[in-house]
Amino acid sequence: MNSNTFRRAALAAVAAPVALLAAAVPAQAAPATPATGGEGRASAVVLRTGLDVSLLNKSVLVPLKVALNEVQAPASAERTALTVNLDGVEGGAPVNVLRADVATANATVDEKKAEGYTNLAKARVHVPGLPLLSLIEVEKVTSKALCEVGEEPVAESNVLGQVSVLGKKVTLSAGGPTRVAVPGVGEVTLDLSHTETTSRTAAATALRLKVAVNPLELNVAEVEGEITLAGATCETPKEPKKPHTPEKPGDDGPDVKPQTGSDAGKAPATANLAETGGSSSTPYIAGGAVLLLAVGAGATVVARRRGSSQS
Repeated sequence: MNSNTFRRAALAAVAAPVALLAAAVPAQAAPATPATGGEGRASAVVLRTGLDVSLLNKSVLVPLKVALNEVQAPASAERTALTVNLDGVEGGAPVNVLRADVATANATVDEKKAEGYTNLAKARVHVPGLPLLSLIEVEKVTSKALCEVGEEPVAESNVLGQVSVLGKKVTLSAGGPTRVAVPGVGEVTLDLSHTETTSRTAAATALRLKVAVNPLELNVAEVEGEITLAGATCETPKEPKKPHTPEKPGDDGPDVKPQTGSDAGKAPATANLAETGGSSSTPYIAGGAVLLLAVGAGATVVARRRGSSQS
């Protein structure tokens, strides 16, 4: 065998195990990016009305359905004087539904929690037809809804200080609604501190009023409906999914068996990492052993052929 033939045979013996090594040791996958969970939600509102106003000189209803200082995460608002305009009511003058020293609604959301909060202080609520008499006056009311990841949602509301309804001081009870009636004016039924929670949500309302008044003044015959003060809600953000860590090559640690008999021509298995003290580079070292053994086997074949030709 001439030198060129010997060189081609040696290169072929080397190329085959190199190709096998490349197929046996795949490229390691990039770490998985953690998937973020669904965003939480939160809301807060200072006052919400759902009223129908009947007019004396018209057989029509004028709806007064508004939400004042209503915010949703991640917004916030703070005001002290609110006005709602109704045409044809009280001579076309603006109706000051709410006046307060403090009227704050906040809603915030991040990856760990969602929170709604409302604070109302020194507040006076008016309805059409009663410009000088407040429907209700409160010293301070607050509502809070907090939803944290991994925790039970919390809803709480407080009514602090004195409360007056249609000019009368009242004592509110958590055991049931409080009814206030004024002859010639009407009646108001109040529900105190209503809260609700589920596994992922919370809602709180400081005061809920059911209104039925007939002032017969300023072109207003009757006002009916509901009013809520200081409301807050939240929904817990979903927990982010845990990242998936791909297994490294060689983690299974196969045993190494010596080459005997019919196994002499086969490539040995990768060494056990625990026995060799290997790290993530061990598969590449084992691959090198495969390459060297293959080269040796190829050289032996060439030497035998060369000897036979000379004989």
